[in-house]
Amino acid sequence: MAARTPPHPDLRFSVEAECGAARAACFETPHGTVRTPAFMPVATKASLKGITNRQLETLAPEVMLANTYHLHLRPGEALIRAQGGLHGFTGWKGPWITDSGGYQVFSLSARTQVREDGVTLRSHLDGSAVHLGPQRAIEIQEALGADLIMAFDHCLALPASREDLLAAVDRTTRWTRACVEARTRDDQALFGIVQGGTDPELRRRSAEGLLPLDLPGYAVGGLAVGEGGDLMRAALRHTTPLLPRAKPRYLMGVGKPLDLIDGIHEGIDLFDCVLPTRNGRRGWLWTRDGTVRIGARQHAQDDAPLDAECTCEVCTTHSRAYLRHLFKTGEHTAVTLGSLHNLTFLFDVVRTARAQILAGTFETWRASFTERFERGEARWQAEHAADPDAAERSRAADAERRRDENG
Repeated sequence: MAARTPPHPDLRFSVEAECGAARAACFETPHGTVRTPAFMPVATKASLKGITNRQLETLAPEVMLANTYHLHLRPGEALIRAQGGLHGFTGWKGPWITDSGGYQVFSLSARTQVREDGVTLRSHLDGSAVHLGPQRAIEIQEALGADLIMAFDHCLALPASREDLLAAVDRTTRWTRACVEARTRDDQALFGIVQGGTDPELRRRSAEGLLPLDLPGYAVGGLAVGEGGDLMRAALRHTTPLLPRAKPRYLMGVGKPLDLIDGIHEGIDLFDCVLPTRNGRRGWLWTRDGTVRIGARQHAQDDAPLDAECTCEVCTTHSRAYLRHLFKTGEHTAVTLGSLHNLTFLFDVVRTARAQILAGTFETWRASFTERFERGEARWQAEHAADPDAAERSRAADAERRRDENG
């Protein structure tokens, strides 16, 4: 007799306060309470680039995210399971979330063949064939042992034809049902992923296909994949109200400061993105007055802190001149300091947003923060345009981004 699919865990999700659609909430996992809004840093290979566990304790993320595809390739889920799952293997005892590998259907689309039972793609390491599908994705994620796991989905780059988007929406619904049936653990909360590009009708169709499964949480996927900021915000504005109020809502792959604030404004609880560490190790550092490109020559003799209002180690210890020196000379310390600051900055943003929601002042704070950040962005854009070496540095940074696109 076949074993019965175990029940979904109860996250005991509760909304503590609301300002319009924005909300402060919390839910329970086997490894601790998660307070939202929350940014989940991406530890692609079970490590935040340049950050130690001791520094993580200072940052105190609500949830950490690891990548199923990358960990399946190296070191393999069997080894991680034998080490006690992600919690034992990494030593980070707080809540973990794993993606399903579905993002690689998008990011490695040139290497991918999509069929009804999943996808076959070519490993970016050695070109060998790797098969991922709903059953395999659940099997790997159960071995990794995260508290929150994701259904296998079909994410398309945008723009895409309506025909392709419709096929991806319905395929994602079928794959999500298969993920539900493949589960063997009752201590991992499975989130479904709403697809549909920027088409409101397809977003509704996707949500209507997933909601009857009564999953512990729901994510908005398939945004920040080429559609541009205005279309992303419009799609989010349409999609979020389709999701259950009594369950966590997760916007996948979005991590720019103003995008986080806009997402919170629309009622999103959870976010993830590689940008804090990716930009940090390039020297693109966020401040309350916009982005600082620390390699720019105007910082060469600047003894001011990066952000005078930030309390991180970077801003309370080092000058802009010293940080520029580290980045210009290729010191490894630069990677750590850049990542540490950007992560601290984003955590400060979402924690301040939570406090403002609890105080009933979120919209006033949002308007003030946005105006100040945008004013600073305009200033550095003008400085960048006036710098004769800026174009070459941008080309080099774009080349690095392409080399680094898988993590």
